[in-house]
Amino acid sequence: MDLFEYQARDLFESHGVPVLGGAVAFTPEEAEVAAASMGGRVVVKAQVKVGGRGKAGGVKLAENPSDAREKCEAMLGMDIKGHIVKKVMIAQAAPIEAEYYLAILLDRANRNFLVMASVAGGIEIEEVAHKTPEKLARVGIDPNVGISEAKAREIVLGGQFPADVVDQVVAVLLKLWAAFVAEDATLMEINPLVKTSDGKIIALDGKVTLDDSADFRHPGHEALVDHAAADPLEAAAKEKDLNYVKLDGQVGIIGNGAGLVMSTLDVVAYAGEKFGVKPANFLDIGGGASAQVMADGLGIILGDSDVRSVFVNVFGGITSCDAVATGIVQALNMLGDQATKPIVVRLDGNNVIEGRRILDAAAHPLIQQLDTMDGAAARAAELAAK
Repeated sequence: MDLFEYQARDLFESHGVPVLGGAVAFTPEEAEVAAASMGGRVVVKAQVKVGGRGKAGGVKLAENPSDAREKCEAMLGMDIKGHIVKKVMIAQAAPIEAEYYLAILLDRANRNFLVMASVAGGIEIEEVAHKTPEKLARVGIDPNVGISEAKAREIVLGGQFPADVVDQVVAVLLKLWAAFVAEDATLMEINPLVKTSDGKIIALDGKVTLDDSADFRHPGHEALVDHAAADPLEAAAKEKDLNYVKLDGQVGIIGNGAGLVMSTLDVVAYAGEKFGVKPANFLDIGGGASAQVMADGLGIILGDSDVRSVFVNVFGGITSCDAVATGIVQALNMLGDQATKPIVVRLDGNNVIEGRRILDAAAHPLIQQLDTMDGAAARAAELAAK
């Protein structure tokens, strides 16, 4: 889950990372009140989960509360790279002397965490890495060891921070690491981390991504979810504990196991080239899915108006093929006349003979069975094209 900037700011503050005053405003009136409470001179920032706000006019300095009101009014409703601005952050203005960069992220390729630190902040880190790589420290962190004060100092010195701010940046990095671990984050980025004219180090802008898989440890994270922007199908799937991601195609896909589902996406994409169709979703019902889980998954996919056909690809292991077949039949019985899209089923593995028998006995006009994954994918793509 990606956070809005104001949410990242509040999270930083709760863990002792130094930040400036800030508030979220949904209306021009709220922006004016917030600006007045901060002394008048503020920065109005569009709250969208995409970069490039400044270039798009989504970050403006306001000299007084009335100016903040006007700038908020101009920003609300703006389209920034396909994201509509529905709220702004009113941030206390600061006299900036220098801008730096600091981030901690999950490094999946190396199976550890990565800290990036640079004296060159305020611009995209990719640009720093490309043009001045000597100014960017990239240090892997063993999750079993973490970041000690000595390691933090090594990282900061590697990022070429000036001597007069090293101690402060070390302290910020240690607090950022503590927050990263405590919140089960996969990304915490401060860009820019600034030095003000009075010599203080402040986190001026933050990006935070939290690991959804750790939600069970953080009931408070539910309050951070942007329900208004959530895809209704993804929200419905989440309520049923289904691993579902909506894509932009026409062939709905259900499989058991992430690896099999990813392979199915590839096969459908390849078969769909001939017919001009693509996979419509990723849906993994898991290794031990019951008939009810199968029914829930099929119900979600059939409720997608973009889906024209469904491909159920299951290799029975812990999830036996008869349970999958029973779930398909149950789902179609529950949906009744609402189910109008053809379903291509490929079953193999544990109890496959019984699973196929159950589907044959049901004799549902929407169900077609094929023996191979390639053949089933091609048939599902063909039906979607029709």
